[in-house]
Amino acid sequence: MEANRVIGVDLGGTKIAAGLVDRSGKVASLREVPTPTSSEEAVVAAIGDAVESLVEEGIAAVGLGVPSTIDQASGTAVSSVNIPLTDVPLRTLVVERFGLPCGVDNDANAAAIGEWQAGAGRGTRDMIMLTLGTGVGGGLILDGRPYRGALGAAAELGHIVIEHDGRPCQGTCTGRGHLEAYATGLAATADAQAVFGPDADTRVLLDRAHEGNEHALDILHRMGRRLGSAFGSFVNVFNPELIVVGGGWGEAAGELLLEPAREVMLRESLPPGRELVRVVPAKLGADAGVVGAGFVGFEALDAA
Repeated sequence: MEANRVIGVDLGGTKIAAGLVDRSGKVASLREVPTPTSSEEAVVAAIGDAVESLVEEGIAAVGLGVPSTIDQASGTAVSSVNIPLTDVPLRTLVVERFGLPCGVDNDANAAAIGEWQAGAGRGTRDMIMLTLGTGVGGGLILDGRPYRGALGAAAELGHIVIEHDGRPCQGTCTGRGHLEAYATGLAATADAQAVFGPDADTRVLLDRAHEGNEHALDILHRMGRRLGSAFGSFVNVFNPELIVVGGGWGEAAGELLLEPAREVMLRESLPPGRELVRVVPAKLGADAGVVGAGFVGFEALDAA
């Protein structure tokens, strides 16, 4: 019998989502728990518990999407900016504990694979995805294949520099002026608090913007224009058909970010790439990471 179901686990900065995924990208038995950030041991234990809660007869493999740079040769999470996870051999740990093939990828890579296979990017061969949430993740589909680089650490698009010596990046990143410092939900909260007071957050910011508040709209439009600068660079480097924007913050802000982003992208990118590319919201919503992690699991299964 063909193996039709795997476990997909999406480890995020605030929550862990896990579910059973079939080859069409359909998710069943979806479960979510908060991400424990107190220690690396707690994170690893929570990943194992998420898999354990879904293991049943007929499960063929496990796929993990984690917010880390990945060494694909060893299946190791090498370094993480926003959670405590460094040099952890996740693939080995899962294989030894559960006796199932396991694939490991960056969480935004996994989300990009999910959108490419079953969401906004279906039918494309060259696609970029950005996930805007606690951090800014990136994923690349180039020439009809996920692009992971020499070791598996490619597509850290949130860490491109958009302003030399700009804002310090967040978490453990030592850089300055990275896209991640300007385009996350955390950045939006900080910008909102600077204008509306210490109790403001992204919900307050979006509510004020929808009411037409000029200060809220200015914060969001400036963020969108910075995204557009990054998009222009992506168009010039990769010549994609599609840029897909997802993640909790990206989906919540929607066209308040994407409209100014498109405007600046067109200014910064060169023909003929700028005439080809479209910028669209993700379709899979909160399920994108789990779906993509499932496809990473199927990739490991098919390679076994």
